[in-house]
Amino acid sequence: MRDLYRNQRAMRNMRRQAMQRGVIAVLDIGTSKIACLVLQFDGPGQFRETDGVGPMAGQSNFRVIGTASTRSRGMRYGEIDNMAEAERAVRTVIQSAQKVAGVRVDHIIACISGARPASYGLAGEITLDGGKVNEEDVASVLAACEAPDFGRGREVLHAQPVNFAVDNRSGLSDPRDHAGNRLACDMHVLTIDGDAAGNLVHCIRRCDMELAGVASSSYASGLASLVEDEQELGAACVDLGGGTTGVSIFIKKHMIFADAVRYGGDLITQDIAKGLRVSHAVAERLKTLHGGVEATGRDDREMIELGGETGDWDTDRRSVSRADLIGIMRPRVEEILEGVAGILDAAGFDYMPSRQVVLTGGGSQIPGLDQLASRILGQNVRIGRPLRIQGLPHNATASAFSSAIGLALLTAHPQDEWWDFEMPSEAYPARSIRRAYRWFRNNW
Repeated sequence: MRDLYRNQRAMRNMRRQAMQRGVIAVLDIGTSKIACLVLQFDGPGQFRETDGVGPMAGQSNFRVIGTASTRSRGMRYGEIDNMAEAERAVRTVIQSAQKVAGVRVDHIIACISGARPASYGLAGEITLDGGKVNEEDVASVLAACEAPDFGRGREVLHAQPVNFAVDNRSGLSDPRDHAGNRLACDMHVLTIDGDAAGNLVHCIRRCDMELAGVASSSYASGLASLVEDEQELGAACVDLGGGTTGVSIFIKKHMIFADAVRYGGDLITQDIAKGLRVSHAVAERLKTLHGGVEATGRDDREMIELGGETGDWDTDRRSVSRADLIGIMRPRVEEILEGVAGILDAAGFDYMPSRQVVLTGGGSQIPGLDQLASRILGQNVRIGRPLRIQGLPHNATASAFSSAIGLALLTAHPQDEWWDFEMPSEAYPARSIRRAYRWFRNNW
């Protein structure tokens, strides 16, 4: 266990030192797009040990000094499919972002969108010996959370305390210095496929970068797209990406659930390419410029030139009505939204105080999507754009950059994780959550 904590603290300190030196990069590796933001921080002194529950929590001012994005290669369903192609794409986008920023970046924080995420809610409880909660008590109650068998090959990506209770006083975000006899904790654990995570680590290391952290893309999108009231009262963020559609649920400013549908915008593009017998590039252009999910009478008369470079006159000069294009796109969009509805239903989203759904990601820009989603997911649906952060160019403010922007916010305002606490070895029960962290020991 000493090795585990040594490696965890080394990773945390790596992030802290990079930010105190002033520069760190965040990388969003998606199925259709790879985006990199280079962040510049104020320098030493921005962290305060008293902020939040754990020593990683803090506030920091930062600005974006370099951005770059490129088309993904070697990716499928949010996971690396071809290592060599993915490495070339990641190298390209990192080098481009460094060139724009005019600085060299050695440390990077990445997010992962695929890897079959699964959420667990854990609970722990201890007796307070001193009658008042201290730092060691917080560490002990986290260690007391009983972990189930996550399954072979599953690794923990996030393990965050979302609620503390001292005696009968629940809903505490920081229980330290509260008087009482018993301390209880609720923790959200997000696991992913270990092989997919390991491939991501290996790819970034092959690009001569030090990996200072990994986060869930769904989590990052929620941080960027949900306003403060939505995070507090309860809302779901649906990130429609190219290969996957991520779903995250927030309440009391904590993520309490995350999952993903293994469908995305690329599948819609494939349907168009097959249905109209055009290339993938033409299908993507048709979807972006003329796509939709709600047909009107005028769409029957609106003809779209397909174009093409086959060399055959009739084939290259074909046209199709917008209503026909919508007829191809709508069934797949409905299938994706029905998958999201199934995830929300399984998570008990109907019992949330506020059942707000926010759509983000590149796929959320399809015209009419919010009306269709409101019929399938519920009435409270809106299209969300990510928060504006200082220095971000206008071409990187679209919904497709929600994950990258959310990862920048998470880097500046890190949330407490289970491994951020100094835990005495005698605090571990026989089946504590410590068994879930082999991946971090092996990779950092």
